[in-house]
Amino acid sequence: MKLALLGLGKMGIEVGGQLLRAGNALTVYNRTAARAQPLVDQGARLASTPAQAAADCEIALTAVLDDAALRSITEGPEGILAGLPKQAIHAGLSTISVTLARELANAHAARGQHYVSIPMLGRPDAARQRRLVMIAGGEAATLERLQPVLETIGRTTVVAGREPWHANLFKLCSNFMISGVLEAFGEAQAVVRKASLDPATFVDLVSEFFGSPIYRNYGNIMVEKRFSPPGGTLALGLKDNGLLLDAARELQTPMPLASLVRDQMLAAMAAGFADVDWTSLGTSAQRNAGLS
Repeated sequence: MKLALLGLGKMGIEVGGQLLRAGNALTVYNRTAARAQPLVDQGARLASTPAQAAADCEIALTAVLDDAALRSITEGPEGILAGLPKQAIHAGLSTISVTLARELANAHAARGQHYVSIPMLGRPDAARQRRLVMIAGGEAATLERLQPVLETIGRTTVVAGREPWHANLFKLCSNFMISGVLEAFGEAQAVVRKASLDPATFVDLVSEFFGSPIYRNYGNIMVEKRFSPPGGTLALGLKDNGLLLDAARELQTPMPLASLVRDQMLAAMAAGFADVDWTSLGTSAQRNAGLS
């Protein structure tokens, strides 16, 4: 397939590698062009603008950090909207607001193009091993065209609904569930440490009981304080938390735990953890308990 990939951060680089190994013709774009070199070395073509990257492709995938970054490569005379052919697909892999997802769906439809949201669940190592869970939102026929790409990137796809923003809401809620686990782990480990017990043994216990890699993987990172390099930063976690609370406010749905998590994130960021792994959220509860 003729594909374009725009945004070559930690996740984008891994996704691009999977697409190339599957034999796709891939054009890439990144604001810092040097980031594209590993994919160019594997056969990708480097574009100088988002519009150039999207031109003549069947599917343009975007993997950027936030709403502002996605707007910057989509809008304007050199953006994806301007370059993408009619009937081609813009598949957004990023964690963005439900508001922007609605706007993009309307903007692409007005040009005879298609927009779908396909946010990913998993860290860069999961992307490298094709273990991502893909969350899809969009028309069934459009998602069917995307299926070979989704199978190349992840291990399974869950369809959230017919509208792109449905997938973004699912992703924000999923990230909230993870952040709730991180907060609970931080509080539980604070109690365990205050009692002079082994927090690693506690991680083994809850991992065995719940049978989820989330508990084992994140729990061990927290115990060992392996906060750098980050899989996803605390600042990005706070961004996602804010997007979820915005959506909840629009839907008139209170989320008291999400509000608590937001405050604990702010506390950890104030203590200097903004740019390290978001598992550092748990340090707030431990500082509150008088632990180092």
